[in-house]
Parts: sequence; C-alpha cells; structure tokens
Amino acid sequence: MRSRLAARLVLAAAAVTALAATATACGPEDPTDTGSSAAPSTVASDGSGGSDSSSSDSPSAGDSSTGGSSSTGGSKSTGGSTGKTDSDDGGKSGYGQACGTNDLDLTLTSESQAGGYYLVTAKAKSGITCYLDVNTPSVSFGSGADGVASPVGQGGEDPIKLTGSNVAYTGISPKTTNNNDGKEFESVIIATTDDDPNPAELKLPEAANVDKPIVTNWATNSSEAIPRIV
Repeated sequence: MRSRLAARLVLAAAAVTALAATATACGPEDPTDTGSSAAPSTVASDGSGGSDSSSSDSPSAGDSSTGGSSSTGGSKSTGGSTGKTDSDDGGKSGYGQACGTNDLDLTLTSESQAGGYYLVTAKAKSGITCYLDVNTPSVSFGSGADGVASPVGQGGEDPIKLTGSNVAYTGISPKTTNNNDGKEFESVIIATTDDDPNPAELKLPEAANVDKPIVTNWATNSSEAIPRIV
C-alpha cells in the first residue's frame, strides 16, 4: 500500500511539475502575443516609407516649379526687349513720319520787309526725322475766327524732310489792311495741321495789331516766306 501511495505521490508531483512547466511556457507566449501587437509599428514604419515616396514626389513638384520658371523665362523673351530697342533708338517714335508740332523746335523773329512780318523757322528736334506733309501751317491769333491767318500760296515744297540741321520757313503777316481796325495780341498759335493736338504758342517780340492775317506755305528758302498779297 505504501509503495502505491508513494508512486501516486510521485505521479502527482510530476503532474504539478508538468503543470508548472506549462505555466512557465505560457508566460513567454504572452510577450510573443504582445510582439504580434507591435506589428502596427512595422506598418507605421511602412507608412514612413510611404512618406519617403511622397518625398520622392516632391522633387517632381520642384520640377513643375522649374517648368514654371522656364515659362517665366519665356515671358522674358516675349518681354520688353523691343521696348529696349526703341529706347536704344533714342525715342525716335516719329522717325520717318509726318511732323507733329511737338516734333519741332520753332523760333519766331520779326522782319521788316513787306511792311513787317514774322518769320517762323522749324527744325526737327534732336533724334527726330519727319516730313512736313501738309504744305501750309495752321496759324491763328487767339481762338476767334477773325484771328485765323489765310494762306497766300507763296513758297511751298511738299513734302519737306526735316532732320539734323535741315530747316523750313513760313512767314506770317499779322495785318493786311490799311486802317486802324484790329485787335492786339502778344502771341501767335501755330501747328503743322488744323487738327494737331499739340499746337505751339509763340510769344511775339511785342504786341501786334492783328487784322486779316496771312501766312505763306512752308519753304526751304527764307526769301520765299515773305508774305505778300498777290
């Protein structure tokens, strides 16, 4: 009996030992499960790998921005190089065109021939080449119709090229009547055409009595610009 009981005790002790071993074996398995729960951290690292792929995309975005800078370069090629060329031309916007009054330097002198008249000399401004396409200038004393000078048909070369030292002349007689009628003016208005938006106002050496004024055509010889009633 005692031998059987001892044997049973040995078996029970073995079972307890086995159970303890099993429990001990299960202990490490729990951390293993915990390790399996750490798998998302690996996924996160994959996610960081995804961020790497997005960072690899960023250079392509940089390429597109570089492309944009290239388009800006295109705009530069389209840009104001022509404007620079124009400025290099010295601002010759009226080069080879009809003369506007603002293209000219105008001077007025008082002359004694033919009872007295005003000689106007026209010269192209520096860097300008233009043509007096209209034979007769538009001349008036004041803004009234009675102050408008009538052309007398003297002189006349059409067109006259003005550039450099070339000049043209026109003669203005402020009074062609033999009476005391008239109005006094201290300046005369002159333009290359009737509709010139920039007429010039020239101061007279002294106030003039104006009555039925006349004007000659443009001429390159000053002797052809002495106004006379024919």
